[in-house]
Amino acid sequence: MSKKRGLSLEEKREQILQIFYESQDFFLLKELEKLGPKKGVISQSVKDVLQSLVDDDLVMKDKIGTSVYFWSLPSSAGNQLINTRTKLESELGKCRKRLSELTGQRDNLKKGREESDEREAALEELKAVELQHKKLKEELACYADNDPAALQKMKDATEVAHTAANRWTDNIFTLQQWCSTNFPQAKEQLEHMYKEVGITDDFEYLQ
Repeated sequence: MSKKRGLSLEEKREQILQIFYESQDFFLLKELEKLGPKKGVISQSVKDVLQSLVDDDLVMKDKIGTSVYFWSLPSSAGNQLINTRTKLESELGKCRKRLSELTGQRDNLKKGREESDEREAALEELKAVELQHKKLKEELACYADNDPAALQKMKDATEVAHTAANRWTDNIFTLQQWCSTNFPQAKEQLEHMYKEVGITDDFEYLQ
């Protein structure tokens, strides 16, 4: 036998509202928790369901002394529906206004773009110019190696690299001199180490 399905939140809300509508009386939370199960709403969930109704202004509450009372009349639900309808109508009006503005912008953009022989000819001419521009860019790229600006840039980069290479060469000679002065007994080992890293007898400054 299948297990009976529990009430959804909306169904629980409706049942709790029925308690108010049928009695048209004021209730404490503990009273509603006792009445809830008779409507299919377990006592443990009455508080949360009640709070959701309060948040939506379907149930009113007020503190009298040390007690908090809850109440709701059918007219409260009617007023809530009226307020919701008013809000939706306002939003609908804004959407219609925005639609009208966008439609006007679209119509303005269409002006001067109507289909005609002149427009078609202008578009064809534009395509031809764009194609010619693309071909010229491709042709220009073939001569990039002879571009004076590119050549000057390469020359400047070469000079920087040349200066840097000689500066490091000078640093290496300085380091070799320091090693020879401080470790004369390791001359053979140092020369062997130099050859291993590519510093041979023909190592010299770049001209």
